[in-house]
Amino acid sequence: MKGNGHITAGRGAGGIPTVVYRPTPGRPPGLEILDLPGLAVRAGERETPLTQPARPGFHLVVAVRGGRVDCSVDFTAYRMGAGDWLWVWPGQVLQFPDGPGEADATVLVFPTGFPSAATDALIRDGEHIAYRLVTPDPSRQVAMLRLLDSLVEEHACLAELPLEAYVETLRGLLSVILIRLVHLADPRQRTRSGGREPFQRFRQAVEEGFARTHRVEDYAAQLGYSPRTLTRATRAALGCGAKRYIDDRVLLEAKRLLIHTSLSPAAIGERVGFAYPTVFSAFFRQHTGMTPTTFRSVTKH
Repeated sequence: MKGNGHITAGRGAGGIPTVVYRPTPGRPPGLEILDLPGLAVRAGERETPLTQPARPGFHLVVAVRGGRVDCSVDFTAYRMGAGDWLWVWPGQVLQFPDGPGEADATVLVFPTGFPSAATDALIRDGEHIAYRLVTPDPSRQVAMLRLLDSLVEEHACLAELPLEAYVETLRGLLSVILIRLVHLADPRQRTRSGGREPFQRFRQAVEEGFARTHRVEDYAAQLGYSPRTLTRATRAALGCGAKRYIDDRVLLEAKRLLIHTSLSPAAIGERVGFAYPTVFSAFFRQHTGMTPTTFRSVTKH
């Protein structure tokens, strides 16, 4: 997406287009508010339209007010109707198979660095919530839409406040929406401690290094923790061990590449850190019950 200089697209690893955030000229960087046709217009000049899978490098929240929106996020198809909210995190593979359609929807686009550090700490575990479609109950939906309307109104008033005050107003309203969405998607966040530093550092290290190593010991040495500390921190955050977290991240990337590219299983295995195709195939079969080739065939048809 690159209309008006907002977002540009490049060919990501493995052939999945990566969409990079760029602020619209004349506006401060941080938050864009669009409707779905507007999002499609922004996508019109890039190599991959909304109907094709792409990997946004930014957050995208879709709030549907009326009509229907069909999309998929990392192999999960969503049919969204009035009252539904969907939050797509950076790096996920997003596709609108039927394009923008005619639904009445508000789309919030913002880079990772826009929410405050305090908000980021509160929402970070939401990245690991598997099911991203949220439908608030009627009373909460009214409150959420009231917040959204306020955010839309303030976003349109660029000239009415000093720039710093304007940006902080948007950041504050957006923060309330994001914190509410995380807790609506997974109320267990109230009792978790996944925002602690060891897990957050481990999560980032795995994101940057899963194609190089799958060993907990390597990440522990890199970060200055013991493997046991990383395992405890990961279990507190997600309910699984550190090794399982690494394997799940490797498996997710392998599935993305199998479904959305024409790379051979051997090439995909190499991209996710396996030196030998047979080892990758055994890993994939152990976690899915299928070979990579069978998974690609079954999922694509």
